[in-house]
Amino acid sequence: MMNIGKAAAASGVSAKMIRYYESIDLLAAARRTDAGYRAYTDEDVHVLRFIRRARDLGFSLADIGELLALWRDQGRASADVKGIALAHVAALERKIAELQGMADTLRTLAAHCHGDARPDCPILTDLDAAGRSHERTG
Repeated sequence: MMNIGKAAAASGVSAKMIRYYESIDLLAAARRTDAGYRAYTDEDVHVLRFIRRARDLGFSLADIGELLALWRDQGRASADVKGIALAHVAALERKIAELQGMADTLRTLAAHCHGDARPDCPILTDLDAAGRSHERTG
């Protein structure tokens, strides 16, 4: 058994996040010592490492909950796990495309900016036009 600080160090998950994961039932509530302190097992640390790795891969907390349930279910179908992973890949690819679009737009705007002592700047003009457009439609 280990306290929350040791569990945090062993898992790479902060004590604050461990308490949060307990509060949302992603991690079972820790046993308590006679003095009322949380006490974690090696299995708890294993679960925390699983959660951390899933977070590192960008899975949502809801997806992690599903993945944990599947991980614990020895009768699971790997197709269910694969489905969650592929849905996440698709979401990541959409986000990558959005980010690439933003980078392309900014690259184009920067290429048209003189970058000298003149006050005119197509980057600010574009931002201003978008703001004015939103005022009319929003």
